[in-house]
Amino acid sequence: MASAHSSLSHDGRRTELREFLRSRRARVSPGDVQMPDSGRRRTPGLRREEVAVLAGVGVSWYTWLEQGRAIKVSGQVLDAIARVLLLGSAERAHLYRLAGLNPPPAPSVPSVEPSPEVRRLLEAWSPRPGYVRDRHWNFTAVNDAARVVFGYHENDHNCLVSFFTNARQRALHQHWAEAAPDVTAAFRADAARYPDDPEFGRIAADLAAVSPEFAELWARHDVAEHTSAVKAIDHPDAGTMIFDATLLPLPEHPGHHLVLHNPRPGTDTQQRMESLLRQHSLVVPHPG
Repeated sequence: MASAHSSLSHDGRRTELREFLRSRRARVSPGDVQMPDSGRRRTPGLRREEVAVLAGVGVSWYTWLEQGRAIKVSGQVLDAIARVLLLGSAERAHLYRLAGLNPPPAPSVPSVEPSPEVRRLLEAWSPRPGYVRDRHWNFTAVNDAARVVFGYHENDHNCLVSFFTNARQRALHQHWAEAAPDVTAAFRADAARYPDDPEFGRIAADLAAVSPEFAELWARHDVAEHTSAVKAIDHPDAGTMIFDATLLPLPEHPGHHLVLHNPRPGTDTQQRMESLLRQHSLVVPHPG
């Protein structure tokens, strides 16, 4: 049964590869790749032999690839084909997967400020807490609700560092000790996405030098990935509040995430949060 299922999956991948390459080839005109147009064509886009020549591969080999035959492929050749077919980063990664290869690591990109649209979304999320962090877990934007509820201040620049070194953060988190291993493992998983980026190692080394707890957890080499979490807060002015946190990737900025927190249903978190924000003169909209 297992081998039959594997064979079906393999055949499905080959079929998808064939249709994907044909559709990408059809949308590229000779002029798009600085080739002279040789007149009327029976079908739109580049011919197979033109893709092969531009990519520097044999015409027969490219034909076999597009037919989904079992041939050996390399990342270098797929990159050449991706350039000819003008594939975007997501399409390039898709091509790798359909050809049976792991996509190359995401390129390291600098931390960027959130777009005006993301900033408006973050502010519109108030009175619920939210923030944006880059691939190194540096804060790039924090709304006022997050500052009040989670105690973030101007000197909190990095989510990981604050979690381990900010005494207020530790006191606020109801289950800090239980959460610490997962937080560390998630940072290591993110670091693995950018193996050539030394900043992850620098952050980890600097933090390990000042936090024995982080040093011990980092040495375990545990890895975990998650896009959601439950955050329980014991706030000195509002009592216990429980939030569902959701991490939303920002595709235009690889590695950046919008992190939004919602009061957990079935708790009185919403009421406690709104009362706390009023104490800090933050506007809380009336229901309805």
